[in-house]
Amino acid sequence: MYADDETVRRILQDSGDTWAVVGLSTNRSRAAYGVAEALKRFGKRVVPVHPKAEPVHGEQGYASLADIPFPVDVVDVFVNSDLAGGVADEAVAVGAKAVWFQLGVIDEEAYERTRAAGLAMVMDRCPAIEIPRLDPRR
Repeated sequence: MYADDETVRRILQDSGDTWAVVGLSTNRSRAAYGVAEALKRFGKRVVPVHPKAEPVHGEQGYASLADIPFPVDVVDVFVNSDLAGGVADEAVAVGAKAVWFQLGVIDEEAYERTRAAGLAMVMDRCPAIEIPRLDPRR
């Protein structure tokens, strides 16, 4: 409902390989940890964004998107819906090409703002599910 297959495919295959995963920590029981592993297997560089700024999956963590000292292509959002809009606005501010709100993360106003700013956006879907569904190489 919040993205067609072509948008999903474009973000996964053509938007770039550096993904900032907001909410990614060292907690292996959280969905973000497993999805980040799937993104890495798909060839993406996964940059953790979490208040603790812990290294995860061999990549230095950062407390915010603004703290990342290099360009980010896609911002993958694992925060509560009430915080997600602010993250989407930060993604626009740092020059990301796309924003991905995970399953259950929904903010229709943020979706409209982000798309109006020219970014591709997916909401309420999971790249770990979409990668094997849309990419015949996997």
